[in-house]
Amino acid sequence: MIRLLLLGILLVTGWQSHANRFASVKIKAEPAAGNVYMLQGAGGNIAVLATEQGLLMVDDQFAPLAERIETAMRGLSDKALKYIVNTHFHKDHTGGNASFAAKAPVFAHENVRQRISEESPGEVGALPVVTYQNGLTVYLADEEIQITHLPGGHTDGDSVVYFKNANVLHTGDLFFELGFPYVDLKHGGNVKTYLANVNALLEKMPDDVKIIPGHGKLTDKARYKVFAEMIDYSIKRISKALAEGKSEQEILEMGIGKDYEHWSWSFINEERWLQTLITDLQ
Repeated sequence: MIRLLLLGILLVTGWQSHANRFASVKIKAEPAAGNVYMLQGAGGNIAVLATEQGLLMVDDQFAPLAERIETAMRGLSDKALKYIVNTHFHKDHTGGNASFAAKAPVFAHENVRQRISEESPGEVGALPVVTYQNGLTVYLADEEIQITHLPGGHTDGDSVVYFKNANVLHTGDLFFELGFPYVDLKHGGNVKTYLANVNALLEKMPDDVKIIPGHGKLTDKARYKVFAEMIDYSIKRISKALAEGKSEQEILEMGIGKDYEHWSWSFINEERWLQTLITDLQ
């Protein structure tokens, strides 16, 4: 009896802690260009295309925020949600799937469906129902939405979404505007491929493109280039140190260097970024 009581207390406490984590989160909508908006709250940035024929949403953050996200979208348009796109499988980008999937189909790379199935086997409602290998194009009102899969950089299921007429790119987590990137090595991520993907997007995108990053503020191509330069520098610095036979501890003590140490942030600080580089490059 006492054990059951303790278990109940732990479950309630855990649920309350999870709920409290998002209690003060507000969803902020910001115009990107054309009919495309960026929504920020907690987790990955959301893109919303608002048209007279309905809405298309890219990513949906965490499950407890679904109602607030829906309210924010209603502030943009009273039209129905028609399509959802997942840029990859991480919960801070797909946590709202189960709530929104009742309203619209979820599109994602086939590996996203597989990863969600593995990570959350009981959440059938969160699974993408339309998957692809290389990408697809969705037409909604006068907008052409180009969804493109890029090989394992952040994860093995990364997609970017380009709103052609609005000239807005949602990079998913192939861009952390606020600092060092998270490269999920356990789920198909690779530092060099990450950089190659970023450089490919920089080559392809117009100079005046507006960019919605996976995390950070609405930005532009110039900032994306700075991000690419930081990753390129990091790879070269750590590759050279490893080739010289430096140990992990020696590299950590050496650091990333004064030019880029300010890219450290709460989730991927300098030490964690260096450890990712060491693990992936040696």
